[in-house]
Amino acid sequence: MSSPDVTVDERIEADPNTLYDMVSDITKMGQWSPETTACRWVGGASGPAVGARFKGANRDRWRRWSTTCTIVAAERGRRFAFDVAFARVPISHWQYEFAADGGQATVVTESWIDRRPRWMQRISPYVMGVRDRDAHNRDGIRATLAALRAAAQG
Repeated sequence: MSSPDVTVDERIEADPNTLYDMVSDITKMGQWSPETTACRWVGGASGPAVGARFKGANRDRWRRWSTTCTIVAAERGRRFAFDVAFARVPISHWQYEFAADGGQATVVTESWIDRRPRWMQRISPYVMGVRDRDAHNRDGIRATLAALRAAAQG
């Protein structure tokens, strides 16, 4: 796996296991993410495990789309990661890492790797209306982590 295109850290007053449980419950992802509106397990999956799959429903302004995601890391309190595909075309890799920061805090690192083929990267600004995917996802990650922090600390 290549190095992340975007990485954002957030210090949250909660323990790593609690934060992992929140993020890995994909049915709640719509509560944290500004772009993902809902997720549901598919193929008999019912919880976070390597190989488990889920569908994500997404929205950005008037555009709506769905993706299929496959969990590639599920280490409670340490790391949760999944690969995203659209119509079997690799799109991205998302990862959350959890590191205890002394006391009651955890540093949550969310990262994104662009896995789209070159042809898709070239047409994406016209299809998706996003000219700078890195900046767009950085803003989305910041919003996601802020919502996670508010929920965990509230």
